[in-house]
Amino acid sequence: QVQLVESGGGLVQPGGSLRLSCAASGSISSIDVMCWYRQAPGKERELVARITSVGSTNYGDSVKGRFTISRDTAKIAVYLQMNSLKPEDTAVYYCNVSLRPRSSGYYSDYWGQGTQVTVSS
Repeated sequence: QVQLVESGGGLVQPGGSLRLSCAASGSISSIDVMCWYRQAPGKERELVARITSVGSTNYGDSVKGRFTISRDTAKIAVYLQMNSLKPEDTAVYYCNVSLRPRSSGYYSDYWGQGTQVTVSS
């Protein structure tokens, strides 16, 4: 059974930094796109950043220049370095990975359980 486990969330002051991690476990054949989403109270889930299998990246407009997504294919992990954090970055952050389990011939989307990031003084 494939699982994604996130870590690294917490409380940070405005202007501070956090690094989120998401690691996949289980019997996995291959991985494709890896993403970070976030959802603030009363708002829809939004894409924060994505990285393809060849390392191409895209970012939401609100985080460009402040956040950096990276991946470690060997460890089947994706990271989000968040700098210059603002109160409006407060949300639950979810990792999302498109991967193919060894038991399947198809790629499917998998989600982590979410990790809370709170930016407040």
